[in-house]
Amino acid sequence: MKLPKVFDHTINMLGEGPLWHPKLKTLFWFDILNRTMHMSDGSNHKSWTFECFVSAAGWVSNEKLLVATATDLRLFNILTGLSEQICQLESNNLSTRSNDGRADPFGGFWIGTMGIAAESQAGSIYRLFEGKIVKLFPNITISNSICFSPDKKFGFFCDTPERQIMRVPLDQSGWPSSDPEVFIDLREANLNPDGAIIDRSGNLWSAQWGASRVAQYDRNGHFVSELKFDAKQISCPAMGGKNMSTLFATSASVDLDNASPNDGKTFLIEVDCVGQEEHQVKL
Repeated sequence: MKLPKVFDHTINMLGEGPLWHPKLKTLFWFDILNRTMHMSDGSNHKSWTFECFVSAAGWVSNEKLLVATATDLRLFNILTGLSEQICQLESNNLSTRSNDGRADPFGGFWIGTMGIAAESQAGSIYRLFEGKIVKLFPNITISNSICFSPDKKFGFFCDTPERQIMRVPLDQSGWPSSDPEVFIDLREANLNPDGAIIDRSGNLWSAQWGASRVAQYDRNGHFVSELKFDAKQISCPAMGGKNMSTLFATSASVDLDNASPNDGKTFLIEVDCVGQEEHQVKL
């Protein structure tokens, strides 16, 4: 049986938002609480520190990422370290920050917010598309699980404390076309869905906070298997690597009284599925 290995030994307080850049063949991820973005190809590591919380990104080009901060979405140049604001994100609300986010198949970018202290229903989920940012779903406590089906027909998201991953149909421009419905219900299992991705076959891979695992579900939402990690708080998966069959996973060391040596590190494991390449953000 294959076991996960440590990809990067950096101890993250709150590792999140792993993004495999399909052109650079490099993994980006965030330590939200340390206001840091990391980059590694497995041999070379680089990091940038921001003045506020940062949590998620989408790739725009080989040099530029769209980065979600606590107050805006900004275009960040990884060569120069310079950035420019694309739009504000709850900049008038100092009690919230960005959380989970991902580019959609249409060139848009979905980004969730949440209360800094996880205040009930303080956050929302937005979509940036063609220069405008629109609120899609309000009253979200902890936004997570933003991902998209390979046929472009569905978007997925969750509010972690609700313990339900939702699925919403998308129209031909990528906007929700009807109300969300429950796709995976984890209430009975008492599991907390965090970040998620969907592979090319339509399987959803869900990091489940506090359970040391990423769980695989088929395209009908039925449980298939689990990957166990030597870290309690697995936060988000990503797929990449040479054949798009390497699953990466971030973790967090925050609030652990008896943290293991690997809590907070970033992992990898080879899987028998092929991931979708992350979509390009079109600004």
